[in-house]
Amino acid sequence: MNCAPKLDRIDIRILSHLQRNGRISNVNLADAVGLSPSPCLTRVKRLEKAGYIMDYGAHIQLEKLGTVQRVFTQVTLTDHRPDHFAQFEAYIRKVDEVQECHLVSGGFDYQLTFLTRNVVHYQTVMEDLLDKNIFIDKYFSYIVIKSPIVKKYYPIDKLFSPTE
Repeated sequence: MNCAPKLDRIDIRILSHLQRNGRISNVNLADAVGLSPSPCLTRVKRLEKAGYIMDYGAHIQLEKLGTVQRVFTQVTLTDHRPDHFAQFEAYIRKVDEVQECHLVSGGFDYQLTFLTRNVVHYQTVMEDLLDKNIFIDKYFSYIVIKSPIVKKYYPIDKLFSPTE
């Protein structure tokens, strides 16, 4: 088991730069965070080993591939038994069209984000979910018309105040 190292301001800056550009060269990253390349690479490897950096990947411009429909869905379960929550989450985890699933407080239990080809595809997915015994009592769908802001990175430099 890895003990998570304490992060300083340079670690936070490294993470901030890598999440915006995972393909940045070590030399350019080192320059951006004010280190020489060797200590920068050592820090990146330490952050990877400690699990701060989970993966490197490509952000795909879906609109170039074709039309997609994003749908926000609020789900209420039939009751609040822990095993019902667990079964719901286990099944939802396997649904490829579900991009996000959040257990929330308030007037419903879960906020889901679906990504489908169109509304008909979304409805087919929902009908399949309703046919399963995963304790869905009711759901409300919100079709996304436009997404003027979708960020692919976190403002980690503003969320976390690193220790020195």
